[in-house]
Amino acid sequence: MKKLLCMILVCVMAISAAACGGKDAKADFKIGVILLHDEASTYDLNFINGIKDAAKSLGLKDEQVIIRRNIEEGNACYEAAADLVDQGCKIVFADSFGHETYMLQAAKQFKDVEFCHATGTRAHTEKLDNFHNAFASIYEGRYLAGVAAGLKLQEMMKANSKVTPKIGYVGAFTYAEVISGYTSFYLGVKSIVPEVTMEVQFTGSWYDEIEEKNAAAALIDNGCVLISQHADSMGAPSICEERNVPNVSYNGSTASACPNTFIVSSRIDWAPYFEYICNQVMKGEKIDTDWTGTISTGSVVLTDVNTKAAAADTQKKLDEVKANLLNGSVKVFDTANFTVKGAKLTEYMADVDTDDAFTPDTNVIKNGYFSESEFRSAPYFDAQIDGITLLNAKY
Repeated sequence: MKKLLCMILVCVMAISAAACGGKDAKADFKIGVILLHDEASTYDLNFINGIKDAAKSLGLKDEQVIIRRNIEEGNACYEAAADLVDQGCKIVFADSFGHETYMLQAAKQFKDVEFCHATGTRAHTEKLDNFHNAFASIYEGRYLAGVAAGLKLQEMMKANSKVTPKIGYVGAFTYAEVISGYTSFYLGVKSIVPEVTMEVQFTGSWYDEIEEKNAAAALIDNGCVLISQHADSMGAPSICEERNVPNVSYNGSTASACPNTFIVSSRIDWAPYFEYICNQVMKGEKIDTDWTGTISTGSVVLTDVNTKAAAADTQKKLDEVKANLLNGSVKVFDTANFTVKGAKLTEYMADVDTDDAFTPDTNVIKNGYFSESEFRSAPYFDAQIDGITLLNAKY
């Protein structure tokens, strides 16, 4: 009888530990991460750093985090996901928009595993208990980076009357994520230099160093005096350093390679999300269907300002604007600050519940601003506002 009671007690303690996220739950835990590229891509490196930081914070061992690099947006993603499940992963995460279809396929097959996907749009419509989307309000970070760029542009114009308020932007595709990004950056610049205009050159690829370099060079040759980007290589920053053109990069500092031209960079810090999903699974609790990180969660961050290239007192101004974003007194997409075909937006139907035809389905203007990433985590801002010219919108 005594032996039986001891066995029952051991079983109860084991179950309790697993349910409460105790030692046994952590010891058995594994997470798999699927990346479109590898460390050479600033975008993918950002995820690598995020999961490593989260693992360190959670006390996970190296073998509990399995990273699969250079997984294309095709059936290779499903195969990688299935392999990670076979290796015992409780969570499988993928980082690229084109991975979503294949992650959904895996989620429908492996219902005891949680599948989490960055930049995706379908979790809230598919309604699978084990499939989740995540993103962050990076448009606020890009707006702040735009403020820093605006201060630099203002300084350049004061120093030389021949400098025109024309800036350039290298974009990957004409997706809402990219449009939201370059528009928020532009509006940040415009808050400092109201007369600014911007040209956007697309590459048709998330990562193509030659095309990104060529795109930035074309913008500079066309009279753009400052360049930013939503593309993942060092192509644009390197040509800016070569031509001595100020640059705002993305996903990390390029100060070491571009000490004379790098101003600042915004990025999503994915560590808070990785910590969140790992903790939820180890505790046996649900993961949000759509999770949006913010400045307040530590998910939207800026690098240190490069004082060698930035305008004086840039950090002071960024701290002021950041505080106003946090308290809600500044809205990035405040409809009072931009027009579309000469008119202010009072209503805008966005494609939130994405279907094959990308049908607009939700009015996203409320309280005088475009409510980006509030109806789902992934961006859906795709309005073409005045002041921005697309040079090759074929992608």
